[in-house]
Amino acid sequence: MRLADLNPEHFVDWLRHAAPYVNAHRGRTFVINFPGSTLHGPEIEGLIHDLAVLVSLGVRLVLVPGARPQVERRLHQRGIDSHYAGGSAANGGLRVTDAAALECVKDAVAEVRTELEARLSIGIAPSPLAGLNMRVVSGNTITARPVGVRDGIDHLYTGEVRRVDVEALRQRLANDDIALISPLGYSPTGEIFNLSAESVALAAAEQLGADKLIHLSTHAPVKDASGNTIRELTPAEARQRLHDNAGEQPPTARRLLHSAAQACDAGVKRVHLLDRRQNGALLLELFTRDGVGTLLAPQPFESLRTAQLDDIPGILNLIRPLEQSGALVHRTQELLEEQISDFTVAERDGAIIATGALIPWPAETAGEIACLAVDPDYQGAGRAATLLAELERRARQQRLERLFVLTTRAEHWFRERGFNPAGAAALPAQRRELYDTTRGSKVLIKNTLEE
Repeated sequence: MRLADLNPEHFVDWLRHAAPYVNAHRGRTFVINFPGSTLHGPEIEGLIHDLAVLVSLGVRLVLVPGARPQVERRLHQRGIDSHYAGGSAANGGLRVTDAAALECVKDAVAEVRTELEARLSIGIAPSPLAGLNMRVVSGNTITARPVGVRDGIDHLYTGEVRRVDVEALRQRLANDDIALISPLGYSPTGEIFNLSAESVALAAAEQLGADKLIHLSTHAPVKDASGNTIRELTPAEARQRLHDNAGEQPPTARRLLHSAAQACDAGVKRVHLLDRRQNGALLLELFTRDGVGTLLAPQPFESLRTAQLDDIPGILNLIRPLEQSGALVHRTQELLEEQISDFTVAERDGAIIATGALIPWPAETAGEIACLAVDPDYQGAGRAATLLAELERRARQQRLERLFVLTTRAEHWFRERGFNPAGAAALPAQRRELYDTTRGSKVLIKNTLEE
């Protein structure tokens, strides 16, 4: 699609919303893992363009491509059977790599590396990013050891990561090179081992202290029982899901989710699981607030907390449209500054998407629910109810015996949540003096705050 074909207002709006992520990602290190099948699928051109966009925006990239289909093709061509301990690759089995298979692995890895380097050199020629110099550097940055004998099976030249040459990788990234790590490891005695690309990506992200580990896979994102994408998980939630759904997920999907949880526990700030077949998945995940994949992070992506002075612009952005429509009473910025500790905000990836205030009237052990507002893009998902419950919890902490709310448009919503109609006479005396009869606000009271 040409830029001229885009709706100008939509484009400007998108660019403004993407700008904070451009700033946040600049200079950050992302480790990106994708299967070898990506190189020969229809999505490869889009992926190359998206990697070019990231490089142009100052993101430091470490690429860890797999090579399983390339290995399988060579084994088939040479009449060599594939051997997996614990079943097939599809069943989560680990390849047993003998000397003949290792030769196929080395050839396949060389093919993947050469193909990827070529595409990163010329793949963006017809795009607006033509002329961007993307240097790709690879090398022996992985020290490995043999898997050895497990359950009586000698895995021969199948290995596991022992150490990552972090200093070498950091030097390449500091030189604005793309670091390419192949799924091969080398022992101090010169032996070569076949490694899992996923495990190499995990080790690289962990030992580099990467800001993000991104897996592009046909087994992502994570879905719920209804087939809807699960947007966020903590490591504990991921493991609980693996426990509760044992046997319901393909082994490869389970391994991927387990690896993502491991990465978070090891200090990787965020792990993203994306569908490699979705055009633009990388950009949609990284430059929009909600993304398109499953995000794993040590802490919840969205949180409720007490507002701070720095949150005032975000709060004003939420409540000003409601003030202009008459749904909320106008509040000056000065008043917000005075009452800021009474406000609770829902923060999502650095943006304020909901807010509400509990204003205490201690003389009558009462509290007022005020300024309840949710970003239009996030309405209908229960956030207002969650926010109200948090304000009620805080009221109990302050030993307030009753809550009241004044509303012109949400009477029934509050009644459904235990508030009862009352007249202005039920308001605390000081609050009653401020009551604006011209607005005709309904007064609702919740006399008993249930534990």
